[in-house]
Amino acid sequence: VLMTVSLSATPANSRHPQRLEVVAGTAHRPSPGALAPELSSTPDLPLRLVAKPEGLLQIHTAPFRGSFGSVLSQALRTAGLGSRVLITQFLKGGVDQGLASSLWLCGRLQWMRPGVPACLSAPAPEASVEAIDAVQQVWAFSREQLLTGAVDLMVLDELGLAVELGYLELDEVVATLEQRPAQMDVILTGPAMGPDLMALADQVTQLRRGF
Repeated sequence: VLMTVSLSATPANSRHPQRLEVVAGTAHRPSPGALAPELSSTPDLPLRLVAKPEGLLQIHTAPFRGSFGSVLSQALRTAGLGSRVLITQFLKGGVDQGLASSLWLCGRLQWMRPGVPACLSAPAPEASVEAIDAVQQVWAFSREQLLTGAVDLMVLDELGLAVELGYLELDEVVATLEQRPAQMDVILTGPAMGPDLMALADQVTQLRRGF
């Protein structure tokens, strides 16, 4: 007999919420031909708690573009420690770093941008068809990696701005983030974070300009 009960808990010394599973062992079954016990009651089964960390959806936002540096450092450290990491910068261009030419760092960090000749800042209706297709291609790849749980950490830079400018559909983005595997960490960065994205966050970090 195997019994599993899932609970939620957040240890005080951990940044990750955890799912506790109460697992009961399997009762011994007598071999065929053995004498049956006088009473047929099932013995008490030993229980143990197994803590399984759950991933966080973090938002790092600022009133300006270019606040990506600290998150990139975190992603590099994570990859260096053996985790699988994907970084997607949706509106950054200027280098040949499209879907077929993404960079690999530390052997475990894949870093991609759309294959566009310059950074994108104009609304989608004013952009070229090639630019819109390039953004949607890297989103399609990132979405697949997220839904299949192919990585441990995913950084989506300026995802909210890509939605605000019309390159990506808000409903699809929100639905995808809601379906992410429980154990995956996701970090959204950039200057535009609408209320629908903010509502998904487990943690929000807001940077401000100094005076």
